[in-house]
Amino acid sequence: MVERFSFGVNPITCHAWNKDRSQVALSPNNHEVHIYKREANDWRLINVLNQHDLRVTGIDWAPNTNRIVTCAADRNAYVWTQGSDGNWKPTLVLLRINRAATCVKWSPFENKFAVGSGARLISVCYFEKENDWWVSKHIKKPIRSTVTSLDWHPNNLILVAGLTDFKVRVFSAYIKLLEEPNDSGSPWCKKAGGPGSLGTLLAEFTNSQSGGGWVHGVSFSGDGNRICWVGHDSSISVADASRGMVVTKLRTEFLPFNTCTWVGPNSIVVAGHNCCPLLYTFDSSGQLSYSCKLDNSQKKEAGGLSAMRKFQSLDRQARIENDTALETVHQNAITGLCLYSGSKGAITKFSTSGIDGQLAVWDMNLLEKGIQNMRLN
Repeated sequence: MVERFSFGVNPITCHAWNKDRSQVALSPNNHEVHIYKREANDWRLINVLNQHDLRVTGIDWAPNTNRIVTCAADRNAYVWTQGSDGNWKPTLVLLRINRAATCVKWSPFENKFAVGSGARLISVCYFEKENDWWVSKHIKKPIRSTVTSLDWHPNNLILVAGLTDFKVRVFSAYIKLLEEPNDSGSPWCKKAGGPGSLGTLLAEFTNSQSGGGWVHGVSFSGDGNRICWVGHDSSISVADASRGMVVTKLRTEFLPFNTCTWVGPNSIVVAGHNCCPLLYTFDSSGQLSYSCKLDNSQKKEAGGLSAMRKFQSLDRQARIENDTALETVHQNAITGLCLYSGSKGAITKFSTSGIDGQLAVWDMNLLEKGIQNMRLN
């Protein structure tokens, strides 16, 4: 049900897959990006991308154009293109920001990408053929805080951002020189009468009237009509544009979540400081409910000792072994969650990476068979 791989003791800041999932790019919590190639049940390091000066904060791998974009705390972003010799060549992106870049995401059509930052703006970047470089246009108002997470609408024209001012904002990311203003009848554009110009605020949601904590992760649904987000107040929320922008919020009993994604039309997976992914359901009546934990691992006996032998040791020597291992695949907080196979409308596999230096691939079909009461909608 779960494949897990260890990449050392360093935390994995972020990760991304190539198209056929034979390679993975990850950052071991420093200024480098390591690219591994899968060989049977092991991984071999084949490239190290070390153009950044400070810690890498975001990686995204475009599956069709086979380009990698990275951003870091050094306020820079690079687009990496693979040559015929297998090596990756970096191209600097003119972000024009004076604070650290925090996240990056390719658009669905892979003709542009967005970079969030601590400079209280979003850089929407595209390739300018005339000058042969990547340039950016800024989305500024009404952003007044650090951008923590980004996601694209399937139509390639709309962008959602989570921020540290407890807000989620939906913007137009339409670039006139690059694309046609086809919003495909998206309900996000009804109020504005279309996608509008770059930076047009299409919707704004507050995580809570009394604050509610930073927004750590955002995700558009497969059809683009809903967004979900998770906040530092251990909550998960859904906004539905097709139902008048109504917001449903559920406060949970778990530790705060760091990331989230839709895995079906009505199913959401979240992960964070609880060290295991959780499944939530958004039903037809607009209610959010907890479904189950997706990690059904069992804690292993330390040193192979049975419960009886542990009791005997306690009885004779008044001591017991200190076993701090968690009953989960990940032994520390989960920092990243990526689609592995399928689409947001029907994900069959997804991957997680964490502070424990582990990367895990979760098979939803096998999990549905092995976990009682688990249903994907």
